[in-house]
Order: sequence, then C-alpha cells, then structure tokens
Amino acid sequence: MSTVTAATDHHIRHRTEELLAGLSKGLYEREDSIALALLSAIAGESIFLLGPPGVGKSLIARRLKHAFRDGTSFEYLMSKFSTPDEIFGPVSIKKLKEEDVYSRITDRYLPSANIVFLDEIWKAGPAIQNALLTILNEKIYRNGNEDMQVNIQGIITASNELPPKGSSLAPIWDRFLVRLELGNIKRFGNFLDMITDTKDVYEDDLSDDTKLTMETIATWSQNIDAITLPPEVLNTIQVVKVKLDDYNKRLAGTGLPIVVHDRRWKKIVRLLRTSAYLNGRSTVDLMDCFLMQHCLWSDPEQRASLLEIITETIKQHGYTMAVNLTMVKQEVRDFESDVDKEIHIRHEVSEEELLTIDDDYLELNREGSLIQGVYVTIKQYRQLTLDDQQVINIYDENKNLVNRLKAQKSTTPNGIELWHDSKQYSYPLKTKMAKRTEVITKAPHKIIRRHWDNRYQKLAGYIDQQLGRLIEEASTEASAAGQNLFVDDKYLDVVAHNQREVTETMQDLRLQLDKIQYSYTEV
Repeated sequence: MSTVTAATDHHIRHRTEELLAGLSKGLYEREDSIALALLSAIAGESIFLLGPPGVGKSLIARRLKHAFRDGTSFEYLMSKFSTPDEIFGPVSIKKLKEEDVYSRITDRYLPSANIVFLDEIWKAGPAIQNALLTILNEKIYRNGNEDMQVNIQGIITASNELPPKGSSLAPIWDRFLVRLELGNIKRFGNFLDMITDTKDVYEDDLSDDTKLTMETIATWSQNIDAITLPPEVLNTIQVVKVKLDDYNKRLAGTGLPIVVHDRRWKKIVRLLRTSAYLNGRSTVDLMDCFLMQHCLWSDPEQRASLLEIITETIKQHGYTMAVNLTMVKQEVRDFESDVDKEIHIRHEVSEEELLTIDDDYLELNREGSLIQGVYVTIKQYRQLTLDDQQVINIYDENKNLVNRLKAQKSTTPNGIELWHDSKQYSYPLKTKMAKRTEVITKAPHKIIRRHWDNRYQKLAGYIDQQLGRLIEEASTEASAAGQNLFVDDKYLDVVAHNQREVTETMQDLRLQLDKIQYSYTEV
C-alpha cells in the first residue's frame, strides 16, 4: 500500500469514526444499530428495524439524516389508509389538464429524497408496495409514463412485527438487506442514564465538515467497487451458502428454511466491500464476513443457527481453503512418498527370535530337566547378565510360581543358566522364525534429483508466500486491535484461531519439506 493510499484510507476510517461518534452521542445501547444503519446507507442499501414501540427505531432513522449535509429526507408513518399521493406526491393537475399526462409532483416526497424512513411498513397498500419494489431494487420510480431515476441513498423501514406469512409482502421483505431486532436497554446503568438525560436526542450537533455530501458518497461508491475480495472471504461465503443448503435439508419441513437468493448474495458482497472501505482497508477481511448474520435471516429464531454457521465456517475454513491447505498437505505427502520409494531399497530377512507367551513370558526348552517350572518372565530375563547370578522366578503352565532359582545368561544365544541343588543346568529358550525388513539407502540419479529440486522450490515458494501473507495479515489485525467499526470485537478470536492454526500447520509443512530435501541430498 502506497503512502498516499494509506493516508487516504486512514482519513476515511477516521471520518467514519467521527460520524459514528456524533450520531451515537446521547444514545444508549444503540451504537451497533446506528453503525449498521450508516453502513447500509453508504452502501446504497435498505435496512429494516424490528422492535416494539419506544425502542428508538424512528430515532435511529432521524439521527441518520444528520450524517448527510446537502441531502433531503422523507419520513412517513404508514397506515392502512395511506395513499400513494402521501408517499410519492400529488398528481399534477396542470399537466393532466394541459398535456393529458398523469404525473406526480415528487418534490419533497419520497422520489426526491436521499434518505427515507418508512415506519410501520407492512401497513402500506398494494399500490404503494408495487412502487416501492421498483425503487428498492432498481432505484427507479415510474412517474406516469416516465421512468424517474431516484437518488435515494438509504431506506430505513421499521415495524413491531414481521410481514404475515403467505402475504403479498414477501417481495418487499426480500428487498431489505440488513435486518435488525431492537429491544429495551439491558444494562441498568444505561437505563438510569437514559431516563435522567435531558439532552434533545433529535438535535443535530454534527459539524458540516464531518457530514457527507452526495458528491462524496458518489466518489466513495466508485472506490467501494474497487475493494478486493481475497480467497478466504470468497471461500467463506461459498461454504456458508453450502451449509445453509444442508441446514434446509435437515429441516425437512419441520422448520422455517433460510432461503437466500442470488440477488441478496450480490448485495451482501457490496455491503462487505463498504465495511472494508469505511474501515480504511482496500480488502475485505473475515471480520467483515460476520455482517452476514444481519442479512440472511427471515425470522429472529434463525439468528442463532445463522451465527453458528458463520462462526464455524470462519473458524474451520477461513484461511484453510484460501491457502489450499489440503492440496499442500497432499503435495508434501506425495513428494515424501516418491523420495522414499526412490532412495530406499527394502527387502525381507528371516531370523530367529525368542517366542513370547502372553506378551510377558518366555518358555524353557526343558527336555530331560529335573526342575519344576516352564516359564520365566521377559522382564527378569532381560535383567540377567553373563557374569553375575540373580535369583529369578520359575512358573508352571498356569503361571503359578513354583521355583526361585539362581540364574544368569548363557553364552549361547537365547539361552539361560539355572542352579538347582547345587547343580548348573543350561536351557535354551524356545524361539520362532521371524521376518524383518532391511532398508538400504542409495543416492538418486542426478536427473531425478534435479526434478526433485524443482519440485521442492515450487512447493517451498508457495508455502513461503502464503506464510508471508498470513503473518502480515495477523500483524495488521493485531495493530488494529481487531476494531472493526461495524462488527463486535469478540469475533476476532474466531478469525485469529483459524489464522493461527493454518499458520502453524503451514510452518510444520515447510519444516517437513526441508527434511525431505535433506533426506535425498545427504545420501
């Protein structure tokens, strides 16, 4: 990253931080909601707030208006009696009379606004719903016989309920990218501060220098499109999509499936890019991917399962697939196997070895013997020497102790000397023929060695490249203290876990690769 680019990125993050601080001032436990509302607006997307009356849904929308300097806003509380005239503007009588054209006067109404807040959205009638669909999806309002390009940057909608199941509202519901559920203040200290605070929470106290102009938003939009998506992010999105399909199959009609169509995935990517840009980065990272939890649910009961899927995907697969870890492991294993087969010649030899009984005993070959007992323990036999006598136990066929005799190792292989009634007896121990593999090492042909050197260099180069990227990204995340402006810091541990695990595995593979090279170069 160049110095100029780095300075610019830092400026954008700092400006975003100032905006969020100003918009959240005087609010309690609504910082995340404000942040996501601003993020969705800058991304040019819509956000839906679900919650009972009095939890600050309209307050968030009105605060968001303060983020824009030269923009216009429109807000409306829907009811079943709301008409298109109240939302999109009255019909122009003049045009109707003079030009026989049915057209609305849209100034100061929704089509001419930059920030829109529609409360109790599900109470809108079919005529309003149909017009909103085109605005939400294509940023176009059909005004009479003309298509009017609207410049709505962000649409905030709110309700204390979800759209009724099986209703005609499903298409509009699908258009809301970010979905948040709001509740009452949880921390008692924050609750007391809120009820005793006398500040006007609707007051606009942001400086004009902090606010965004529509021109700035347009410039940022172009820059956001240039934000890159690294392999770990693309792989994470892909795996989450697969896991959602598996989740729906497991439900098998017993629950509400999580249905996500292609258009929503494309909009999610735009949101992730926007998060990276406002955080002062040129690349989306895995922390940004946690924003998907606010974009994929259609019922609050799905949120826990969604978060689990996203978390486990990042924890297990985040960087694993990005560095092709499975492929690298297989390549190293194949390389090691090829080298081993070429430089090691194996052949089997037969040799006599002691016959063990029940893994603990050796059997005496005692033909013509006068002593009682059949077995000695392996442990005691191994302690015997050629020079010094020791007392050992002698056992019968049932492994019962029947004798304690002096003994020492015999000079003949696999034998034992015993003393009984002051007489010395030599006993061979029963043996068996066993096969073992002998390995002879030979140097590889110079042509093969040259091929292996090329193979080693390619693998080592790839591993070193990936390790460099992993270590650099870990350093970048550590220096930023994991502070994503739109994602809770608690998820940093999930990202770090996978990153650390993959880094350690790649380092082990690099060491293994060096050992393979040493094995054929030092023959």
